[in-house]
Amino acid sequence: MITPAFELSQDANFLTVIIRVPYTRTSEFDIYIQGEDLKFYAKPYFLRLTLPGRIVEDGREKASFDIDKGLFTLHVPKETAGQHFEGLEMLTSLLAPKGSRSAKPLVEDTEACGGGCEEEDEEEFDWQIEQEIYTETSAETLKEYHKYGFGNLRSGVFTRLQEELNEVIDVKDPDNTAPELRRRNRLDAETSIFCADHYMVNLYDDEEEIRNLLKFEPWWRELSPDSSANSDTSITFTEEEKEQMRKFTNRSYLLDKKARFHVWLGLVDIILAYVYDVRTTEGEHNVESAWTIRKLSGTLSWLETYHSVQDVLVSFGRRTLCYPLYRHFSLITRAVKDVACIFQSGKACILKCLLAIHKIFRENDPAYILNDLYITDYCIWIQRIKYVQSSPA
Repeated sequence: MITPAFELSQDANFLTVIIRVPYTRTSEFDIYIQGEDLKFYAKPYFLRLTLPGRIVEDGREKASFDIDKGLFTLHVPKETAGQHFEGLEMLTSLLAPKGSRSAKPLVEDTEACGGGCEEEDEEEFDWQIEQEIYTETSAETLKEYHKYGFGNLRSGVFTRLQEELNEVIDVKDPDNTAPELRRRNRLDAETSIFCADHYMVNLYDDEEEIRNLLKFEPWWRELSPDSSANSDTSITFTEEEKEQMRKFTNRSYLLDKKARFHVWLGLVDIILAYVYDVRTTEGEHNVESAWTIRKLSGTLSWLETYHSVQDVLVSFGRRTLCYPLYRHFSLITRAVKDVACIFQSGKACILKCLLAIHKIFRENDPAYILNDLYITDYCIWIQRIKYVQSSPA
């Protein structure tokens, strides 16, 4: 768990706590208020404060979250109005737990429970977990980190979050791994994991099943534009999609020509992974969809920066033959045709795909971090750009 940056202030009646928690889910905050104890948990962040005065939860408390700044703000009433809390600036002392650590055993004998145990009960969170004071990464250190994310505009994200995000990306220590080394490691991983037996089974034994997947008609196949119509007008968004678009913060992206080219290539890579999942689930995304999309996309799994369309297609082909359940070259070529159809159908069609990916990642732990690194920015950016349907370049 990561101890977040925080600061406290007060007036006569309220204590205000501001906690910086970037790259976390906006819907999953746990707060505990009782006496001198204030506890906050939003994976992967944990904060436990022992306050110099008592607070109370009586209905007057208020909380808000600024998603753009990653700031959670809590206003909580003082138990005794007018009391001044001394030492709120002594942040280290506030982190010290009150009392001693619980002696709860680390390992429990589940068989001793007999038939009365409920296996599906969630594990109780350990509020006595160790904390350490947050240290800000200096600007000089950030400059030394390698870039990634949408337009290669991010760095330093994984320095503190790597332990929590091992399941999301395949590259280790991305902040200190050059893009060239990421690529070499990706290619080595693909070469070592390729299973000829799995490929041959899909090629010969699963021929009928593969044929049925190839026959499936996804929603975008009905949107191919003709020479006289703009297919963007045929795209309709659900109320849920519209609500998600309203939640995005409109912003501009200062990208040079090279960065824009990389962004387009990354977009092709991500949409390829998405259309593969749609086809192989026959339009019914499942619990494996988040894994499939991020695993097939070198952009999402290795923070890859591509330099040509050929790079993207080769990467997608290799990963499709290495990781998913169905590994067949015909699925690769059909996915390429699907993506061509989507891009020819206009940016509204692309946006609808991105919103679907955003929803899949939003509902998956810990894939939601990829929305912050890539998908949210893509959803905003694609709406702002000038788009020529005949070519995305």
